[in-house]
Amino acid sequence: MKDEFEYINQLLDFYDVLLTDKQRTTMDLYYRENYSLSEIGENLSISRSAVQDSIKRVVKSLKTYELKLELVDKFNKRCKIYNVLSDIADVQVQQLVEKLNEIEQ
Repeated sequence: MKDEFEYINQLLDFYDVLLTDKQRTTMDLYYRENYSLSEIGENLSISRSAVQDSIKRVVKSLKTYELKLELVDKFNKRCKIYNVLSDIADVQVQQLVEKLNEIEQ
């Protein structure tokens, strides 16, 4: 469950701009602020089940975006390569890694 939670947070990092304001708020409250479904419902004046349905739909959308665009997967692969390159004790390689990291930010 923890891995799925972290994965959804990572998907949100990349794709939250594709969500509506209400979807983004709901997901932020649930995944980033750790609000319960009931608390979110109270804050947004909707039922607990409406919150749950919304979260399920958004998670499905986020996974679909990732399936098609692969931004998270590609980012994770680049990070692994950066880590390997960072271990190489060559000044020129280190400078290139620093430049790549700057681009990622």
